[in-house]
Amino acid sequence: MNFEEHAAKPLLRAAGVGTPNGVLARTPDEAGAAARRIGPCVVKAQVPTGKRGKAGGIKLAGSAEEAKAAAASILGMTIGEHRVETVLVEEQVAIAGEMYAAVLNDPASKGPLLLFSAEGGMDIEEIAAKHPAALVRLAVDIRRGLDAEVLESALPPVPGIDRGALVDLLLRLYSVYADSDAELVEINPLAATQDRRLVALDCKLAMDDSGVPRREGLARTGRPDKLTELEARGKALGLKFIELEGTVGVLANGAGLTMTTMDAVRHFGGAPANFMEIGGESYTKAKPALELVLANPRVRCLLVNFCGAFARTDVMTEGVIDAWQALSPKIPVFFTIHGTNEDEAIAMVKERLGITPFDLMDDAVKAAVEAAR
Repeated sequence: MNFEEHAAKPLLRAAGVGTPNGVLARTPDEAGAAARRIGPCVVKAQVPTGKRGKAGGIKLAGSAEEAKAAAASILGMTIGEHRVETVLVEEQVAIAGEMYAAVLNDPASKGPLLLFSAEGGMDIEEIAAKHPAALVRLAVDIRRGLDAEVLESALPPVPGIDRGALVDLLLRLYSVYADSDAELVEINPLAATQDRRLVALDCKLAMDDSGVPRREGLARTGRPDKLTELEARGKALGLKFIELEGTVGVLANGAGLTMTTMDAVRHFGGAPANFMEIGGESYTKAKPALELVLANPRVRCLLVNFCGAFARTDVMTEGVIDAWQALSPKIPVFFTIHGTNEDEAIAMVKERLGITPFDLMDDAVKAAVEAAR
């Protein structure tokens, strides 16, 4: 779940990180009224995506009338498939320098990763490309948290910046990450002001969807990802379904096995049409899951990969066969089945569908990729 800037910054302020004074406005008149109170300001489109400035969604205003005109030009525009419905009117800050700071989930270390650069105000990809030596990467042991001494030793000297204040801010940023079930908390730019303060001029927050039940109050201020019609149906059914652009329909149990299956499809030259896993308590939902996968008109074949421990492969397989026979799809299907009650599941596929499941996953994947061509 992504959060707009105006919803993310209160978390920074609560943690003791400075941000500009600002007011959320829904109309040009509200933006003008906010500017009268604030003075020279920045009018910023509120959408849960980046590159707002490049899209014309951030404008400086020196007066209430300019703020009103800026809001009028920004409200209603579309940025990254998101319609702008509100703007944040913030005081202008006298900037002496810009930095970059973030804490995010790192697949490589399987834990938090702190990123810092004395070069900010641009996309992190651009920072990494233009100033690779300036980008600090510090893996954090989530069991121990971010250590102040380790952090201080990792940071480069930044001219004109109070090192103690910078370390303190980054520690506070990590606390926001940890306390919010975040996947990403990013400040870009982190401004050093002419009066030697550190101020977060922007903030991006992405929350782990699995944390929503634990952070219901926070989640109410977020913007859920836009779902396709099929994804919305999957959510209503309690299924983890993501629609993709490929042609090989994938049905597996467990997120890890599903992603491995999708990677194998790509490895052998195909493209998965979806992510669909029925692990855990969803292992009895094979029938509605298959109906959802087959509702995608791009699907040219189906690849079923079951590997059960807690989940019984015969229960999952029976659901797939029931759905398959009820829907009578005109596409080929390929099975590979291992785990609890696999003999029963394999026999069921042979008897009811006249198909012999593949013993090796790779062979099933290759056959599915070829059939989808």
